[in-house]
Amino acid sequence: MKTIRLITTLLLMAMTVSMNAQSESVKQQKLRRTRAELKDEASRLAQKEAKRLIKEDWQVSPGALPLERQLDRSYMYQEDFDDEMNPRYFIGEGRSVAENFSAAHIQAQELARLDIAGKMIGSEATALVDNLVANKMLAADQAASVTTTMMENKTVYSQKLGRLQVVFEVNRTLKNNNKEVMVRLVTKADGIREMAKEAVRAELERQGVKMSEELKAILSAKK
Repeated sequence: MKTIRLITTLLLMAMTVSMNAQSESVKQQKLRRTRAELKDEASRLAQKEAKRLIKEDWQVSPGALPLERQLDRSYMYQEDFDDEMNPRYFIGEGRSVAENFSAAHIQAQELARLDIAGKMIGSEATALVDNLVANKMLAADQAASVTTTMMENKTVYSQKLGRLQVVFEVNRTLKNNNKEVMVRLVTKADGIREMAKEAVRAELERQGVKMSEELKAILSAKK
């Protein structure tokens, strides 16, 4: 009788392992299909946007990748997700007009950095603060003060982003002979998430919020 029960238990365990493996396999297949579909969608969007930009007199700099290639690469970064379907990268866009291309380029890059910093505060930092409120580690008024102050100081965070990769850049000459530049910059999402934790922790300390050991652990944890 004991032998039969042991055999039955082992069979059930084997079936459970097999079902879990099959479930994981299905998940991976679904994820691969999703990524393949996103890749096709990115290519279609790139082709469509390239045609629109060309009609609007946008062009790439000499020696740069063709417009459609740049757009395709930009969309691929935008649509790249991890196994939990979280974005792997953050993309920021900046567009500026100046009397010369050099000045317009610098201003456009700064605006793109600000765009990423704003997304960092608006999504990662805000989600983190909301989670702290939901778990009663932070009061609602403290949370509101933290996110508001961070958004007001997003220029500071944009300067802390370090070197970002340019994945898309076009320019054009306007009718008044001014120059316009549009760029897209990309950075890894993991770095942004860690930066969001550091920013929230620094702001809480600046505001004199009492930091429990559990709160310190959450804001110091590496993903």
